[in-house]
Amino acid sequence: MTTERPWPPSIAGERETLRGFLDHHRATLAMKCEGLTDEELRRRSVQPSTLSLLGLVRHMAEVERAWFRRIVGGEDIPLVWSDAMDFQVAYDATGSTRAEAFQAWQSEITHARRIEAAAPDLDVVVHNSRAQEDVSLRTIMVHVILEYGRHNGHADLLREAVDGTVGA
Repeated sequence: MTTERPWPPSIAGERETLRGFLDHHRATLAMKCEGLTDEELRRRSVQPSTLSLLGLVRHMAEVERAWFRRIVGGEDIPLVWSDAMDFQVAYDATGSTRAEAFQAWQSEITHARRIEAAAPDLDVVVHNSRAQEDVSLRTIMVHVILEYGRHNGHADLLREAVDGTVGA
Protein backbone atom coordinates (compact mmCIF):
# COMPACT_ATOMS: atom_id res chain seq x y z
CA MET A 1 0.00 0.00 0.00
CA THR A 2 1.34 3.41 -0.94
CA THR A 3 0.20 6.40 1.04
CA GLU A 4 -0.99 9.33 -1.03
CA ARG A 5 0.73 12.33 0.47
CA PRO A 6 -1.09 15.53 -0.44
CA TRP A 7 0.92 18.71 -0.60
CA PRO A 8 -0.52 21.78 1.07
CA PRO A 9 -1.88 24.35 -1.36
CA SER A 10 0.52 27.08 -2.45
CA ILE A 11 -2.26 29.61 -2.69
CA ALA A 12 -5.36 29.23 -0.56
CA GLY A 13 -7.29 30.74 2.29
CA GLU A 14 -6.13 30.27 5.84
CA ARG A 15 -8.42 27.36 6.69
CA GLU A 16 -7.61 25.41 3.51
CA THR A 17 -3.89 26.02 4.11
CA LEU A 18 -4.09 24.72 7.68
CA ARG A 19 -6.10 21.68 6.55
CA GLY A 20 -3.56 21.05 3.81
CA PHE A 21 -0.58 21.13 6.14
CA LEU A 22 -2.37 18.93 8.68
CA ASP A 23 -3.25 16.32 6.06
CA HIS A 24 0.29 16.47 4.66
CA HIS A 25 1.74 15.72 8.09
CA ARG A 26 -0.77 12.95 8.76
CA ALA A 27 0.19 11.31 5.48
CA THR A 28 3.90 11.74 6.23
CA LEU A 29 3.58 9.72 9.44
CA ALA A 30 1.64 7.00 7.62
CA MET A 31 4.30 6.95 4.88
CA LYS A 32 7.08 6.52 7.44
CA CYS A 33 5.34 3.35 8.64
CA GLU A 34 4.74 1.79 5.21
CA GLY A 35 6.08 -1.64 4.47
CA LEU A 36 7.14 -2.46 8.02
CA THR A 37 6.07 -5.42 10.12
CA ASP A 38 4.43 -5.00 13.50
CA GLU A 39 7.75 -5.95 15.10
CA GLU A 40 9.62 -3.28 13.13
CA LEU A 41 6.97 -0.69 13.95
CA ARG A 42 7.37 -1.51 17.66
CA ARG A 43 11.19 -1.23 17.55
CA ARG A 44 12.28 1.26 20.19
CA SER A 45 14.69 4.10 19.60
CA VAL A 46 17.09 3.78 22.54
CA GLN A 47 16.70 2.52 26.07
CA PRO A 48 15.03 3.51 28.31
CA SER A 49 12.74 5.27 25.82
CA THR A 50 9.59 3.50 24.68
CA LEU A 51 9.48 5.66 21.53
CA SER A 52 8.71 3.71 18.35
CA LEU A 53 6.92 4.36 15.09
CA LEU A 54 3.86 2.53 16.36
CA GLY A 55 4.07 4.50 19.59
CA LEU A 56 4.05 7.73 17.57
CA VAL A 57 0.92 6.60 15.71
CA ARG A 58 -0.77 5.79 19.02
CA HIS A 59 0.34 9.13 20.51
CA MET A 60 -1.01 11.07 17.54
CA ALA A 61 -4.34 9.27 17.92
CA GLU A 62 -4.41 10.63 21.48
CA VAL A 63 -3.46 14.12 20.30
CA GLU A 64 -6.22 14.17 17.67
CA ARG A 65 -8.73 12.82 20.20
CA ALA A 66 -7.79 15.26 22.95
CA TRP A 67 -7.74 18.42 20.87
CA PHE A 68 -10.64 17.80 18.53
CA ARG A 69 -13.07 15.50 20.32
CA ARG A 70 -12.45 16.44 23.94
CA ILE A 71 -11.62 20.14 23.66
CA VAL A 72 -13.31 21.41 20.47
CA GLY A 73 -16.14 18.87 20.45
CA GLY A 74 -16.65 18.91 24.22
CA GLU A 75 -16.91 15.12 24.41
CA ASP A 76 -16.40 13.69 27.90
CA ILE A 77 -14.32 10.69 26.86
CA PRO A 78 -11.05 9.25 28.13
CA LEU A 79 -7.94 8.99 26.03
CA VAL A 80 -7.70 5.85 23.91
CA TRP A 81 -4.98 4.17 25.99
CA SER A 82 -5.15 5.99 29.33
CA ASP A 83 -8.04 6.71 31.65
CA ALA A 84 -5.74 9.00 33.65
CA MET A 85 -4.99 11.47 30.79
CA ASP A 86 -1.41 10.21 30.64
CA PHE A 87 -0.27 10.84 27.06
CA GLN A 88 2.95 8.91 27.72
CA VAL A 89 1.09 5.57 27.92
CA ALA A 90 0.48 5.61 24.17
CA TYR A 91 4.21 5.61 23.41
CA ASP A 92 4.60 2.11 24.82
CA ALA A 93 3.37 0.00 21.91
CA THR A 94 4.78 -3.24 23.30
CA GLY A 95 1.53 -5.19 22.90
CA SER A 96 0.14 -3.16 20.02
CA THR A 97 -0.33 -4.03 16.36
CA ARG A 98 -0.45 -1.94 13.21
CA ALA A 99 -4.11 -2.85 12.75
CA GLU A 100 -5.10 -1.73 16.26
CA ALA A 101 -3.05 1.49 16.29
CA PHE A 102 -3.88 2.60 12.76
CA GLN A 103 -7.59 1.89 13.23
CA ALA A 104 -7.67 4.09 16.32
CA TRP A 105 -5.59 6.82 14.65
CA GLN A 106 -7.68 6.87 11.46
CA SER A 107 -10.87 6.93 13.51
CA GLU A 108 -9.65 9.96 15.45
CA ILE A 109 -8.61 11.71 12.22
CA THR A 110 -12.11 11.13 10.83
CA HIS A 111 -13.66 12.64 13.96
CA ALA A 112 -11.19 15.55 13.89
CA ARG A 113 -12.03 16.38 10.27
CA ARG A 114 -15.77 16.25 11.01
CA ILE A 115 -15.48 18.46 14.08
CA GLU A 116 -13.22 21.00 12.37
CA ALA A 117 -15.46 21.16 9.29
CA ALA A 118 -18.54 21.77 11.48
CA ALA A 119 -16.97 24.80 13.14
CA PRO A 120 -18.17 28.01 11.50
CA ASP A 121 -14.67 29.51 11.39
CA LEU A 122 -11.19 29.42 12.91
CA ASP A 123 -12.15 32.03 15.49
CA VAL A 124 -14.27 29.54 17.44
CA VAL A 125 -13.07 29.66 21.04
CA VAL A 126 -13.21 26.65 23.34
CA HIS A 127 -11.96 26.01 26.85
CA ASN A 128 -8.96 23.78 27.44
CA SER A 129 -9.60 22.60 30.98
CA ARG A 130 -6.22 20.86 31.20
CA ALA A 131 -4.37 24.18 30.69
CA GLN A 132 -7.19 26.24 32.23
CA GLU A 133 -7.31 28.60 29.26
CA ASP A 134 -9.46 29.47 26.30
CA VAL A 135 -8.06 28.66 22.87
CA SER A 136 -9.18 29.21 19.29
CA LEU A 137 -9.64 26.51 16.68
CA ARG A 138 -6.91 28.29 14.69
CA THR A 139 -4.43 27.85 17.54
CA ILE A 140 -5.44 24.20 17.97
CA MET A 141 -4.88 23.46 14.29
CA VAL A 142 -1.46 25.13 14.35
CA HIS A 143 -0.57 23.26 17.55
CA VAL A 144 -1.52 19.88 16.05
CA ILE A 145 0.45 20.67 12.87
CA LEU A 146 3.48 21.48 15.02
CA GLU A 147 2.98 18.31 17.04
CA TYR A 148 2.99 16.24 13.84
CA GLY A 149 6.03 18.13 12.55
CA ARG A 150 8.02 17.39 15.71
CA HIS A 151 7.04 13.73 15.76
CA ASN A 152 7.58 13.27 12.03
CA GLY A 153 11.18 14.30 12.72
CA HIS A 154 11.32 11.47 15.25
CA ALA A 155 9.73 9.17 12.68
CA ASP A 156 12.48 10.03 10.18
CA LEU A 157 15.14 8.83 12.62
CA LEU A 158 13.16 5.79 13.77
CA ARG A 159 12.52 4.62 10.21
CA GLU A 160 16.16 5.07 9.21
CA ALA A 161 17.20 2.96 12.22
CA VAL A 162 14.83 0.16 11.18
CA ASP A 163 15.82 -0.28 7.53
CA GLY A 164 17.88 2.65 6.34
CA THR A 165 15.00 4.41 4.57
CA VAL A 166 15.50 8.17 4.58
CA GLY A 167 13.65 11.15 3.19
CA ALA A 168 10.07 12.22 3.23
